[in-house]
Amino acid sequence: MNKINYLDTINIYGGDILCSKGMELSKHNTQHGSTSVYDHSLAVAQMCLIIVHYLHIKTDISSLIRGALLHDYFLYDWHVASKSHRLHGFTHAKKSLQNAEQDFQLTKIERNMIKRHMFPLNICPPRYRESVILCLADKICAVQEIFIKGK
Repeated sequence: MNKINYLDTINIYGGDILCSKGMELSKHNTQHGSTSVYDHSLAVAQMCLIIVHYLHIKTDISSLIRGALLHDYFLYDWHVASKSHRLHGFTHAKKSLQNAEQDFQLTKIERNMIKRHMFPLNICPPRYRESVILCLADKICAVQEIFIKGK
């Protein structure tokens, strides 16, 4: 499976998410470095697919992609100072889950992925393998965005 196939797979399972108003908004909010929340979420979904492909991990691909796309669905710019998100690293997973539940039907795996993707910063560990994969993919992408693309 190559990068083109990853994007095709993401569109098959998450096309409705990618076309949503919330994801459109996320194109205008910065995540890490100069990367938008939208681009970060797409990169994380791709990284999840790369991990399961190369490590031959059986997963619920639909939930994996959808949870990855929605893991940072907090819908605000956390770089703009505000009391509502001053502890962003600790609180955005809960806010992302609330927003995602309002806009989409979620599986129990997707809910767990979104809610627990900040482990170990948030102390509750992931429950499903898809959630663990998301934690890893999110950290890999964040490091790339901050230290490699940020230069």
